[in-house]
Amino acid sequence: MTQRTLVLLKPDAVRRGLIGEIIGRIERKAGWSVTALEMRTLDRAILEQHYAEHVGRPFYEPLVTFMSSGPVVAVVVEGERVIEGVRQLAGPTDPIAAAPGSIRGDYGTIVRENLIHASDSEESAIRELKIFFPGLS
Repeated sequence: MTQRTLVLLKPDAVRRGLIGEIIGRIERKAGWSVTALEMRTLDRAILEQHYAEHVGRPFYEPLVTFMSSGPVVAVVVEGERVIEGVRQLAGPTDPIAAAPGSIRGDYGTIVRENLIHASDSEESAIRELKIFFPGLS
């Protein structure tokens, strides 16, 4: 089933010069394609929408601070089982638990600054794409 998902290359990925490496891994996956891409610095309003389910949790404020600390690259990726696939390619949030060959396993250093966000379900992808690419149909 062809799907569409949101991928965010977080400020640490941008600072460390990993944009090309991460997008290259996505593009080399047969049947997946990047259909929209934009670099921008996220304001608090966007981050509050994106992380609304985490409000009140201890990691919320540090996460919002980190995500607004520099530019991110927002990417729309389309393809067969792309939601599940990009999550697998990213690896677990904890880079120590992430397998070699995954983005976080190869390049991650700490849990909070974990390089990449990928929608975790079709419902999340639809919601998140509306936040970051509202003109996308």
